[in-house]
Order: sequence, then C-alpha cells, then structure tokens
Amino acid sequence: MKTKIKIAFIYNPSNKFLTGKHFDNNYYYYFMHALKRNSRIDVTYFGEEEKFDGSNLGKNFDVVFLAGYVGGGTPKEIIGMEKINIPVIAWSSDSHFYSEIDYMAYHKKYNISHYVGPIQEEYFYKFLPKNFKYERVFTGIEASRFQQIHSFDTRIKDKILNSGAMGNKKLKSRIANRIINPKRSGWYFYKLRTLCNELPYVAYKGIKGTKYANDYVEYLSSYRAAIAATTMYPSLKYCEVTASGCLTFMEVTKLNKAELLGFEDGKTAIFINEKNYKEKFKEYLNSADDIKWSKIASEGRKHVLTKLTNDNGVEQLVNHIENILNSG
Repeated sequence: MKTKIKIAFIYNPSNKFLTGKHFDNNYYYYFMHALKRNSRIDVTYFGEEEKFDGSNLGKNFDVVFLAGYVGGGTPKEIIGMEKINIPVIAWSSDSHFYSEIDYMAYHKKYNISHYVGPIQEEYFYKFLPKNFKYERVFTGIEASRFQQIHSFDTRIKDKILNSGAMGNKKLKSRIANRIINPKRSGWYFYKLRTLCNELPYVAYKGIKGTKYANDYVEYLSSYRAAIAATTMYPSLKYCEVTASGCLTFMEVTKLNKAELLGFEDGKTAIFINEKNYKEKFKEYLNSADDIKWSKIASEGRKHVLTKLTNDNGVEQLVNHIENILNSG
C-alpha cells in the first residue's frame, strides 16, 4: 500500500470563510471536509488565530499547506518556517489584493515554495512575480448540497435569475472607484452581471446580512434559467448555478478564461458576452418550454457533479503535491 502524504494544514479558525456559518462556504467545505475525504493524504489541522510556531513541522510532515497567502486565512503570525526543509504551499486567490501588501516579505518569512489557487495563471502573474511557482487548482462544489433540487418543469420560467455582488453603474461611482479602489470595485469584477440587472425580465435578490433569505440551492433551483458572469475569472457561481439544474447563461470571454471549466456552448451552458447577452436571453424567453433548454441544463448539471466537485479539486491538488515531492 502506498504511503499517504502527510500534510500540515495551517489556518485561522475564526476566519469567516472557514467557520461554516457564512453564506459563502466554498472554502469551508473544500478545506475542512473534502481534504479529509481524500484517501491519498493524511491531513493534520493546526488552527490558530494569533501566533503559530511551525519550526518542528518538518519532522513529521511531508508538506505544509497554508489556508491563505497572508491575512485572515492564516494566523496573524507564523514563526519558525525558515527552519523547515519541506515544501510550503500557500493557497492564493484574489491576487489583486496582494498589491497592497509587502508580499515578498511574507514569501520569504513563510518559506513559501509553491502557490495554488482557483484563478488562471495569467491573472496570478498580473500581480505577483513570474518566478513564483503557481498551479491553478479549482475548488468546485460540495456535491451533497446539490442533490435535492426542483424539477425543471415546475420552476419559474419567465424570469432569469441574477444573484451575487453587483457593481455601481453610475459614472461618479465608477470614476471614484477608479481612483481610490482601482481594479477592485464591483463594476470592475461584475460589469456584465450588473448590466443584466437593468433588464425587466431579470430577477435579483441580494444578500441580507451574511445569508440569502432562503437556502441558496433552494433559491437557485426555483428558476429555470440563471446568470453566471464575472469579468476577470470564472467564480464558483458558474458551478453552483449549473449544479442547481439551471440553464446557465455563462459569461465566457478571452479575458476571464471561463473555458477552463470545460463547459460547451449550447450543450452544457449558453455562453454570453457584453455584445450578445440580450439576444441570448430573448431566444430563451421566447421558447422557454422548448425541451432543448432542459437538456442543456441537465447536461450542465451532470458536467459539474462529475468533474467540478470539491473532491475533483482536492484530487487535482494532491496530484500537484505529489509532483512537487517527486521532483524535489
């Protein structure tokens, strides 16, 4: 029997994305559940809020895995990392935020040798040095949460659901954000999603506090069709909406590289962009009972549940860790 890879996972237990109580539980299910389920690894969890001493980790583990590059995902301070001689892998997402910190200081202090995360390489290297070793590892959905959904035929058909964060379309807000919040505003990340909200047949309900009014999967699966649109890179919403059995109108462009998720236009989703989204919406609304829409929705759901789950994502991560260990 092959020996399991021993991983020391360092995280901050009070981080809102790792508590299981936030509306966005993606990382919670991935890190706190899916990692444990993989039979090829043995994960030991080190949860600490303030200060963690990692100087002895090299004696009992093959790899150190940090729940975040810096900030809320990990303890406020990690010491002793310069004393270990095993790979240190840091999870990296939203790379644009790293321009606000001294990322090189953390890179050296934590002895980071590799980075992994859900965004495409081009976006990672837009903000971080080319000599940082990075591998795209998509997380996926927690499949068990998407088993109970409404029948496609019983869903709302004359509206297209839009959900999630939005930008501010007002010119004054866009100018202000360009100055004080460059490349981090809602308009920058969700331009098409925001534009869709102007249409009378698009239904939108935002988040109240830290949650949707109803269960998120229940909410999604009450509509036949829904929108998944992020400007810079594909978000988890692309998988969540589709796994809920919705006909997914999916923003796919040269910029956001959403084709990396493996969906096919007209087969597992309907691809949209800023030029054709109204036309695509109208095509569906004018023939909402056409069986082709339910077939596309069904194939899209099948694609996610077989290829884009948390377990798929962890398997990809473990393959990468194995390659790191074998090459070292």
